[in-house]
Amino acid sequence: MRMTNKIMQNNSLYNINNNKQLVNKLSTMMSTNKKITRPSDDPVIAVRALRLRSDVAQITQYDEKNAEDAKSWLKVTGDALNTTTEVLRKMVELAGRGAEKDLGYDNLEIIVTQLKSLRDEYYGTGNVDFAGRYIFTGFRTNSTLTYTDNAKDDFRICEKMNISDIGTLNYTSIGDLKGISKENYDPKTDPNPGEVENNINNANIYRMMLAYDDLKSLADGQELKIEYVTDPSKLQDVNAAPPNNGLTTLVAPADIVYMSTTDVPNPYEAIQQPGNAGKAILVKETGELLIGNDLYDKIKNNMTPPVTEDTQIRVTYEKNSWKTGDMRPQHYFECTKNPDTTDAINYNWSLDETTNPPTPYISLDGERQDIEYDVGYNQKILVNTMAGDVFSTNMDRVIDDLEQALSKLKEINTAKTNMDLIKKEIKEGEAGYDNIVKTCEAADKAFAFIRENMQKQFEHLISQVEGFQADANVAVTDNGTRADRLDLIMNRLTTQKTTFQTLQSENEDIDVTEVMVQLTSMDNSYNSALMATGKIMKNSLMNYI
Repeated sequence: MRMTNKIMQNNSLYNINNNKQLVNKLSTMMSTNKKITRPSDDPVIAVRALRLRSDVAQITQYDEKNAEDAKSWLKVTGDALNTTTEVLRKMVELAGRGAEKDLGYDNLEIIVTQLKSLRDEYYGTGNVDFAGRYIFTGFRTNSTLTYTDNAKDDFRICEKMNISDIGTLNYTSIGDLKGISKENYDPKTDPNPGEVENNINNANIYRMMLAYDDLKSLADGQELKIEYVTDPSKLQDVNAAPPNNGLTTLVAPADIVYMSTTDVPNPYEAIQQPGNAGKAILVKETGELLIGNDLYDKIKNNMTPPVTEDTQIRVTYEKNSWKTGDMRPQHYFECTKNPDTTDAINYNWSLDETTNPPTPYISLDGERQDIEYDVGYNQKILVNTMAGDVFSTNMDRVIDDLEQALSKLKEINTAKTNMDLIKKEIKEGEAGYDNIVKTCEAADKAFAFIRENMQKQFEHLISQVEGFQADANVAVTDNGTRADRLDLIMNRLTTQKTTFQTLQSENEDIDVTEVMVQLTSMDNSYNSALMATGKIMKNSLMNYI
């Protein structure tokens, strides 16, 4: 084979360039600490790197974002629940103090004021948010649990209760003692003082407390329906009329009387009159449905089909005036905002709450709106607690009852104090002395009735709040259990992340010591080749002839 200078040059350059490429490759590996810079360098490593990087990115998303977000949500919820349980504990303590028989009106007023403040804190805790999302309102994370300002939202609400929710209200009629004072009562000239004592009457009235007070008046278009469930299988047919929709009228519309607390006689006295024994009276200011004795007996014993203690009652009513602190009905009840208009919005009827009429009909057992976070491969964790699991609308009504009882006690306490002052100014045997004695006895009798009723109200509050405590404790336990599970998941994610990052490093990263040795060796070879080639290429073929 003929060997020319050109061939020698080309071979030398080719080998030097190959050597240079190896030096450059090793130099790049040293500067990047990676085995490859492009897929073509090593397809096997490249494919494995893509898979491992995807795994690490996914685990990082779970560990550093999803799980951390879920942990923060559960932490905020836990803090709110702890506040709630502390508020309820203080309420039980105050109610126990209020149940003491020897407390006077002034002390009771202080206790009721404190209870009202705790009630406001109880509901205010339900408005806690996490990063602008309200944590107790299900999917409606942009809506507070309670109204934070007065509003005029028009709602038609369907409230579910049981026959067993028909309780009793103890009412004392104080007759002419109301507002009595020196200015309007003179025992020396009173023609019939015994009438005052005879008018003192104490009775138990059957009553259902609705979730809200200050209802829409009849003049404003109030619609009240009282039905009970007779065939649950038909409840899906929202457009059918009773009983084809599974509901039967419990109280006929003609037997419902709408009254105000300012009417004379007032609703509590009117329901005791024989003419109203078969009727129900709705007191719109207080949200009370008073039931006459005959109607109650009919409900319990003479309905067709018959009812039991567990029979579900559905009371549909309207409310268009809301004050600060009122619970928003869409978080608790099947309801319609702006009913009978094209702007109607139906809550808790169907998944699409904008449809009108709403379809399909769902039961009132409560619609769960669970918010879950992906915290691992095929792993989800529930982070939210529903308002109905912790915050009861009954709390507000129990405190309302206590306020009404305190108001009655103040009324009779004032009358009793005025009578005692008048009595001190009249000596025994003087004109009017017998009259004032009888009036004082009547005031003492009325005071005893009302004071005993208030004690029972405090005892009732204790049992109610203890029930709310039990619900809150269950929620605390459930939230804590989920938080503990999340901690375990996060620990596992941290371990998985470390494992995959190690695999990724082993797949992509170089052994610095090994590459450094190779680079030094190749660099020496490269430099040696340059020197050798330079010396060899000084001679041509002519030097060998």
